[in-house]
Amino acid sequence: MKPWYYADANRQQLQTTEDQLPMLIQSGVIQTSTPVWAAGMPAWTPAGQALPQLFSSVSAPPAPGLPPAVPQAGAQAMPTRSHQVDYEIFGDDLQIIEVELDPGETVIAEAGAMNYLEQDIQFETKMGDGSQPNEGFMGKLLAVGKRALTGESLFMTHFTHRGGQGKRRAAFAGPYPGKIIPINLGEIGGEITCQKDAFLCAAFGTQITIAFNKRLGAGFFGGEGFILQKLKGDGMAFIHAGGTVIKKELKGEQLRVDTGCIVAFSPGITYDIQRAGNLKSMFFGGEGLFLATLQGYGTVYLQSLPFSRLADRILANAPSAGGKSTGEGSILGGLGNLLGD
Repeated sequence: MKPWYYADANRQQLQTTEDQLPMLIQSGVIQTSTPVWAAGMPAWTPAGQALPQLFSSVSAPPAPGLPPAVPQAGAQAMPTRSHQVDYEIFGDDLQIIEVELDPGETVIAEAGAMNYLEQDIQFETKMGDGSQPNEGFMGKLLAVGKRALTGESLFMTHFTHRGGQGKRRAAFAGPYPGKIIPINLGEIGGEITCQKDAFLCAAFGTQITIAFNKRLGAGFFGGEGFILQKLKGDGMAFIHAGGTVIKKELKGEQLRVDTGCIVAFSPGITYDIQRAGNLKSMFFGGEGLFLATLQGYGTVYLQSLPFSRLADRILANAPSAGGKSTGEGSILGGLGNLLGD
């Protein structure tokens, strides 16, 4: 059943199924002005425009005490919260991204991701992403605690254009060879779930939080554990992946993937694991004991070279770490090492 998403009075995104929509409309939970979105729609749209056939049979007014509809801003279903930044990506397999900032605009990034800054850009390390400016101390402490569960730093760096005029650029790069993926969160339902170390930088206003994998099998054997990273907002976010990146659009079908090759997936995609064939294939096929299964309606990003695979190959050929030197494939490799000592 195709999933649908709608926003409540606090602009929180809630998920339902297509067969539940009539009941939510009849009860007044979803009104004509309520923002809704489903896979295939270009943006959040008022329910009255997206689902006119369901409102034609509704005659009773909304039940008292239900939350009011989310205020609209022109043709947009939800007001813009994130800063609107421009960007340019350079390179092929060792990419770098320049984020262009107007005066007063801010980009947030993981600690250590910055390469260089143009004049008038100042940076400050803060607890959290700054997406909830009115949040109290305990709320901020809880937010950074969630980040600690993903293995990331408790702090994030905020880069702001403090000059009076003109555009300035800040550059960021990933920690290992790969691609930088630009994602407009406003075009994919306002959020995306990704692997724990995928986030690179994003426009200010983007919320970086965690998502718990509720399936035991996926948590134990899915390669990413029970905790994934979730990015929420309506602006640009940038994630990093290893090797070559493949973008897949699923329309209800199932995709089986090596557990380490998943980078990110949009709302409407379910994530689980299944056994990799029979016992002989599991133990001698070289593909691991389990495969990840992705199914639903939405977008999936895959990577060809997970960092764990790259690190394993490097360690296997590093004598200081217990690996074996291959001598660069030369029969004189061992002799060269002796002469070099």
